[in-house]
Amino acid sequence: MFTSIRNRWILIAVLALGSVYSLRPRDVTVRVRGPDGRMRDTTQERSGLKLGLDLQGGMHLALEIDQSKGTVANPEDALDRALTVIRSRVDEFGVGEPLIQKVGKSRIIVELPGIDDPARAKSVVERSAFLEFRITDTKDEFRTVIPAIDRALERAGVTLPGATPGEAKPVQPTGLEGLLEADSSASDSAGTADSVAQAAADSLDPTRPGIFSSLLYQGSLPGEYMVPEEDFPFADSLIHLPEVQQLLPRGIELFWSLEPFSEGARPFRGLYALQSKPLITGDMLSDARAQLDPLFNQAVVNFELTRRGGRIFGRETARHIGDYMAILLDGRVQDRPPVIRSQIRQKGQIELGNASLQDAQDLALVLRAGALPAPLHIVEERTVGPSLGHDSIAQGEMAGAIGAILVILIMAFYYRKVGLLAIAGLAFYVLFTLGGLASFAATLTLPGLAGFVLSIGIAVDANVLIFERIREELALNKTVRAAIDTGFERAMPAIIDANITTVITAAFLFQFGTGPVKGFAVTLIVGIIASLITAVFVTRTFFMMWLQRRPTMKELSI
Repeated sequence: MFTSIRNRWILIAVLALGSVYSLRPRDVTVRVRGPDGRMRDTTQERSGLKLGLDLQGGMHLALEIDQSKGTVANPEDALDRALTVIRSRVDEFGVGEPLIQKVGKSRIIVELPGIDDPARAKSVVERSAFLEFRITDTKDEFRTVIPAIDRALERAGVTLPGATPGEAKPVQPTGLEGLLEADSSASDSAGTADSVAQAAADSLDPTRPGIFSSLLYQGSLPGEYMVPEEDFPFADSLIHLPEVQQLLPRGIELFWSLEPFSEGARPFRGLYALQSKPLITGDMLSDARAQLDPLFNQAVVNFELTRRGGRIFGRETARHIGDYMAILLDGRVQDRPPVIRSQIRQKGQIELGNASLQDAQDLALVLRAGALPAPLHIVEERTVGPSLGHDSIAQGEMAGAIGAILVILIMAFYYRKVGLLAIAGLAFYVLFTLGGLASFAATLTLPGLAGFVLSIGIAVDANVLIFERIREELALNKTVRAAIDTGFERAMPAIIDANITTVITAAFLFQFGTGPVKGFAVTLIVGIIASLITAVFVTRTFFMMWLQRRPTMKELSI
């Protein structure tokens, strides 16, 4: 079929047109976030050849399961489910052509090209987004065990920062009113005696002030306590001690507020005693949207539950009308728990206080995508600026131009007119390689660009083997046509052997490598296939045309 020059040129033309078609700019549909926070499909024009993170700029993250926050029963299965959740989040985040893949059995690689807010993207990817609704400690069970916690900490030898063992701290008022009275007593001498009496009356344990109770102030809600923000780290370390955990009432757990709040011009961190059994979790969430509350001009997230979730939530909230319900996200209370005034079914609202609309949009995004099955932590992070990517492209183009010029000069000088045929074939090689990368939707990375520049020299390697065989045949006084036919035939085993071994090596790099190594391997494999087609088929066609035009040629300029 390909003994005819016409048929050979038809195939070459098909390959060239296919490569040009693959490289053409095209309109692609991407999801972007609109001004109202909703994701919309929009059309953008992009080049057929995708550029990798190191050429386009963006963020590279490597994530692993955080075993320090609790042992995960099946890490590999959790990683597979986390991969699905992260992919959903990134798709809604609106990043064009992201790379999200599992590497080995313990790591997920996330590459976000063209990202302009790395901190926000990292927060969206890493956030666990485990949502719960819990009722506060309506019976004040936690309050009753605080004296026992004080005594347990005293027996364990725990002291306040900066205090010596056995040193007592004056009793602090625990009611917010008592705090304000005590603060104002220094300027109001007439009320000093009343303030002290009120402080003693409001004490959690008037007869035995202790380390833990001295840090707490009673909040205005059932199950709400307040800790001065400067004492928050120490108080947090106390509640995680085994001596404290074993004294907590059955069915009660302690959680901190997400952000501090001010009372009487002093910052406090909220500590909430909540029922351990949630009314409902985010597993039954079907949708979440961010918006600004028109009444208070605050960012809120409106959520909608599944039909089954709505039935459960309606039944539970009907049982707790008049109680306070805390909204937890990743183990932190989002805002002061609201009171349940009526039955809540499928729809509800999460108030975010002073958070921005963008924070609300990100929260709605991760809630829609679902919670991660296990906490993840970032073990590797790289950020590449677009200017660095542009510099890499410019330097790669210069290196490619220099390499191509050197190859052209050497081939033309050493092999003369026959070398010009190899140079013409090199142009087809470049077109076939770039078109092949585009048609396979491969991503050109910086190592891939280096591999492409390197393969320009490798591309003429097969031509060198063929030309040397032709010269050997001409030295045996064979005719030009016979020397060319024999040279191609005898060089073929060496060409195939060299290319197959290189492809096998590149295949191993692709299978076991990550990111940039894969990019190098893909470029190398596509380049080898293109060079084989160019040397064996395109260059041979040039020789056939030359012999057809000069059938009586006696000498070959080689």
